[in-house]
Amino acid sequence: MKRNDAEQIGLLIRQFMRREGLESPLNEYRLIQAWKEVLGPGISSYTDGLHIKNQTLYVHITSPVLRQELSMGRDRIVKNLNHHVGAQVITNIVIY
Repeated sequence: MKRNDAEQIGLLIRQFMRREGLESPLNEYRLIQAWKEVLGPGISSYTDGLHIKNQTLYVHITSPVLRQELSMGRDRIVKNLNHHVGAQVITNIVIY
């Protein structure tokens, strides 16, 4: 028996997550997990901590030289991380 009012399961899951307030925390988690994939294992090995607060990603980098280098490319990093997740999760990065 075929139903005419069937909806795609992916759409239903996204609607449920949005309604229950779970979409934003999930996207934040996915963005933090994407840090190693987007920036690579070399930079990731100097990363000591990541967290998101008010659409700002806070990153602790242990190398002063790398910290300076990443600070100059913050806009590109924001764009690449958001693109990888597929949503506008962060608007800024603070590298300390």
